[in-house]
This record gives sequence, structure tokens and C-alpha cells, in this order.
Amino acid sequence: MEVLGVGVRYGRTAPWVLQQVSLTLPAGTLVEVTGRNGSGKSSLLRTLAGVLRPATGSVRGRPDVVGWAPERFPSGQPFTAGVYLRAQARIRGLGDRAAAHAVERESHRLHLEELLDTPLPELSKGSAQKVGLAQALLVRPGLLVLDEPWSGLDADARKAVPGLIGEVLSDHGRVVITDHQQQAAALSPDQRWHVEAGAVDVREPTLQHRPGGVVVEVEVADRDAPALLADLRARGLAPRVR
Repeated sequence: MEVLGVGVRYGRTAPWVLQQVSLTLPAGTLVEVTGRNGSGKSSLLRTLAGVLRPATGSVRGRPDVVGWAPERFPSGQPFTAGVYLRAQARIRGLGDRAAAHAVERESHRLHLEELLDTPLPELSKGSAQKVGLAQALLVRPGLLVLDEPWSGLDADARKAVPGLIGEVLSDHGRVVITDHQQQAAALSPDQRWHVEAGAVDVREPTLQHRPGGVVVEVEVADRDAPALLADLRARGLAPRVR
């Protein structure tokens, strides 16, 4: 997947939010996007997900299935959480039985079962965030884009997020994430994209050192690496590829 010369602005005479951005996102890659508030991080994520069309440039090789969870889920809709999720599953091509199973699966993993009959406008921010995460995962995405996924979540749901990310990576999917909660560093991102002044700088991720920890080197076949990395991340470890 490639971002080629992308520029974003909100109006023909508006200032550029992003300009001449070119990036490569290989399969099985976890990217953390950093930058100050208002720097253009969310605009970059929306462009990657296909929610926002860039004014210049293009995104090539975007997977057919994209999971997109915005920072603030649009909860002002006249549905219960369950009705909304089942409808989203059917929109993604699942039949009634498969849709019901997908909703049950993701609701269980995010501890959302008791809220399925609750109207969306009555949900707390954290509960609405769970619905946003669930809808992004109803069908396994080849690209998962998460804008502040830990924001507002309860402790049980927060613990579930690394495993959800790991499953996408283990299927050679791509995950792009922003995170002010400082949880993403523990997943040991493969790349860090820093957004500043309309440009995106690709930086080497900082290796997280843990008191009392040890470093173990393991050599595996190329074909087995994505699944192993995803499993280690899901277990709360911090793998790095050399």
C-alpha cells in the first residue's frame, strides 16, 4: 500500500493540512502516528481509510476491507447498538446468521453484550467507542485505522485492544494508530510517522525498555514472522525485527 504525493486541504483557498506526503505501508506492519493536536494526524488517518479524498496525489493498493474507528464515534443515530452493528455487518456482505455471529463475537471481546439493546445516543463516550471498535472488526480488515482507540474505554476493553490489533497483523493486515494514552508504544510499532507542518516524517520507533526485562533473539522463517510478531504483541511483549 502506497501514499503518493498526497495533499489535503478543506477548501480551494484553505491552507494545506498535508502536502506532498509519500509513504509505504507493507503488509503486516503496525504504524503509530504522532504529532501535536491539529497537526493533521486525523486527516492522514481519514485519507488512508478512504473516508477523505485528497486534493492532490493518491493512495494505491488499499485493501478491499478497511476497518475505520474514528476518535469520536457518531452516536447521534436512531438505532440501538445491536441494530447498528448487525446492519453494518450486512453492509459488509454478511448474511443474517453470519452478521449475528460477528456482532456476538466482537461484543463479547469488547464487553459490550449488555449494551446491545441501548440506543446509541444514550451510550457513554467509552461505550460508544466500543461500538466504533466493534464495527471496524466485524469483517477482518486488511487495513485497520484507529484514531485514539483507548480513549474512554474501561479496563477490560483496554486490555482487549492489543489482541484485536494482533489478529489483524497476524493475517498480514496493516494497522495505523494514533494514541495519546501512550499505550501503543507497548505494542512495539514497526514504524512511527510524525506529522508536523503538513509533512510526515518516518522515524525509527523507540524501543521500550522495561525494568527487570530481558532481550531474547529468535530467528524464524519470513513466512512465519507476521504471526509470531502478532502473537507476541497480543501477549503484551515488545518484539522488534532486525
